[in-house]
Amino acid sequence: MPFANFKVPAGSLDEQQKELIVTRATELYVELYGERARATTLVLVEEVVDGGWGIGGGVLTLAMIQQPSEE
Repeated sequence: MPFANFKVPAGSLDEQQKELIVTRATELYVELYGERARATTLVLVEEVVDGGWGIGGGVLTLAMIQQPSEE
């Protein structure tokens, strides 16, 4: 059974975006393994509580993620 686990910051995605992750991940597995994989593909979108992320030795928050990038 193909399995994909996406961990995302809580509140960063709406229901449509989560559905899109599930749909596209399933389609990727079908592309790789054939149509037989569709019925058994499990996609889990887990929301991690704010402040439950770390990168580069520091805590990453939703506010930091939502800041416009400096280009």
